Amino acid sequence: MSTTFDTIPAVPPKRFLRDFARAPGALAGSAVLVVLALIALSAPLWLPSPWAIAADPLIAPLHQFAHPLGTDMLGRDEVVGLLWGARVSLFVGVAATVATFAVGATIGAIAGWCGGWIDAVLSAVIALFQTIPQFALAVTIAAVLGASIESTVVAIAAASWPAIARLVRGEFIALSRREFVLAARVAGERPVVIVWRQILPHALGPLAVLAALMVSGAILTESALSFLGLGDASQMSWGFMIGAARTVMREAWWLSVWPGLAIVATALSINRVGEGLRLALAAGGERGR
Repeated sequence: MSTTFDTIPAVPPKRFLRDFARAPGALAGSAVLVVLALIALSAPLWLPSPWAIAADPLIAPLHQFAHPLGTDMLGRDEVVGLLWGARVSLFVGVAATVATFAVGATIGAIAGWCGGWIDAVLSAVIALFQTIPQFALAVTIAAVLGASIESTVVAIAAASWPAIARLVRGEFIALSRREFVLAARVAGERPVVIVWRQILPHALGPLAVLAALMVSGAILTESALSFLGLGDASQMSWGFMIGAARTVMREAWWLSVWPGLAIVATALSINRVGEGLRLALAAGGERGR
């Protein structure tokens, strides 16, 4: 029978939410993300195709009630494009973060838990990847794999995993020396059980905060890749909209402004949520001591 030698005190939801709300803009950021997620999930049910020609080209904002943000150079509605773009950007952000954690957390956990020459080799690999500029590596991988959603996710994950690996390695090294882990080892617990039940619950706090920030970074990277023409041209995304509008930026400024504002608002909302998680988890940890 497995024994838990140390437990994380449960934090009442009301207290957690109160601590979370202490971060400026955390609740507003959460509301923005919830709305974007609902739009992204339901877009195929009620939105027309983002590629459909809706009106005359280059209609300025607030000139037609049916197209409040104007139209692009082909007559496609900007509002529809922005709403569909949320679907692609959020999907890539979440999928790339999951893939990044799958790679980085695995390598970091193995390095921190095993130690010795395994840690030395994996730490050298992590350091090697960290010497390469992340965006340059993402651009190279996306160019080699071809323009698609899948290649974008792979490129972002391949460029971002070292940060996760370093954090997880550090957490595992620190926690593996704690009394409750040593007691579990003496009691004969299997390494997998110790990692799953003793170490991971204590490492979830910093990992959750970093995950929120990595979603924001993945959205920005996807937008940059799409702007450069390395994203999936069959999918409407905010980066694609900015890239397509760069040739008419002087004549139709709004075509670049609206998706740019959407990217900034989403990134700021995710960062505010991450800050709220940091404060709430830190407050819970202080009360648990």
